[in-house]
Amino acid sequence: MNWKKLLIESTIGIEKFVDDLTFKIRKKLKWNSPVIIMPYRSYGRKDYLYIIGRVLENKLIKPAESKESLITNLANMYKRFQSDEVPGVTIQIDYHGEKHQVISDDEGYFKLVFKPKHIPTETKLYHLVSLKIIEAPIPFTKDNFIAEVMVPPVDAEFGVISDIDDTVIKTSATKILAMAKTVFLNNAHSRLPFAGVAAFYQALMLGKKGKQNNPFFYVSSSPWNTYDLLKEFLDLNKIPEGPLLLRDFGLQDNKFFSSGHMEHKTKEIVNILETYPNLNFILIGDSGQQDIYIYTEIALKFPERILAIYIRDLELKKTEEKVLNQTAKAAELGIEIILSKDAQLASIHAAKKGFIFSEAIEAVNEDKKQDTGELPGKVEDEMI
Repeated sequence: MNWKKLLIESTIGIEKFVDDLTFKIRKKLKWNSPVIIMPYRSYGRKDYLYIIGRVLENKLIKPAESKESLITNLANMYKRFQSDEVPGVTIQIDYHGEKHQVISDDEGYFKLVFKPKHIPTETKLYHLVSLKIIEAPIPFTKDNFIAEVMVPPVDAEFGVISDIDDTVIKTSATKILAMAKTVFLNNAHSRLPFAGVAAFYQALMLGKKGKQNNPFFYVSSSPWNTYDLLKEFLDLNKIPEGPLLLRDFGLQDNKFFSSGHMEHKTKEIVNILETYPNLNFILIGDSGQQDIYIYTEIALKFPERILAIYIRDLELKKTEEKVLNQTAKAAELGIEIILSKDAQLASIHAAKKGFIFSEAIEAVNEDKKQDTGELPGKVEDEMI
């Protein structure tokens, strides 16, 4: 008998029973807050659009101020993880007069894939879709909510798929206590970007055509509960917008076990590559978890589609050994894996390969100095 599977299934049953009972009690006592829709930024093509989001009770989490107290940050994070999802909510999705309906599941999630009659224009990156609640088991707002759907233009040069934790944001994901402090006691203002990342990503989005339409996708194992925090962080730091493809943090499908990290990221990246068969990609991650293994396997499956792999070096033990092993596998396909301590060194390589303008190197260097407070210095024209 598979005791692990039996334990998980039993715990799932208990969790669902408790959630259902709690929801019924709160509904009976009228303790529910008004229901809202949280649309997640998604992506699509001109022949189909993908809409995803979650229906929750409104926890009234306001955008962070630059100087929030630790107690406020902790309280807001508690609200995020104690989200009261609302099942059985009927949502109307309206795109240029085309109306569709979808119902939220037991965890409050909903998704819809549809072929639009109104073909998205090929000159702009984002398209807006209106959502509103038609029917819900508890009181709800009648407001309209807006979902953003990214459709890469036909003249996009390439796409970028990036990790978030310890690639864009300093999280210390390899150190449990340090990560807990960063995640729970900081907000979008006080969490720190890696030096130079904003300017480097802006340069990649601009490309060599200068149209700022190269699409970005952020794939992370962070839970959906932190979506608003991560989105706000990207906006505050002027990091290119892109769909945030996060993970449900629950018991189903072994979501508490480490295997889910690789499976989730691999699945999302493969789906992106298959969605855009005519678009090549740059992959960006860090050396702290499994990014280098995931990206190498992706490169083996799509050898003609991966332009380069940038791995931020967190200076961990055995990093060099890991990279050397994976670099050898990728090199057989003509794909470079670049181990870089910061965005400055990665930008030098990107300029050499023709992904970005060479002038962007200095912009990344200035951004790096602003992020770190370091004194002006000579940019070393080398890669680690």
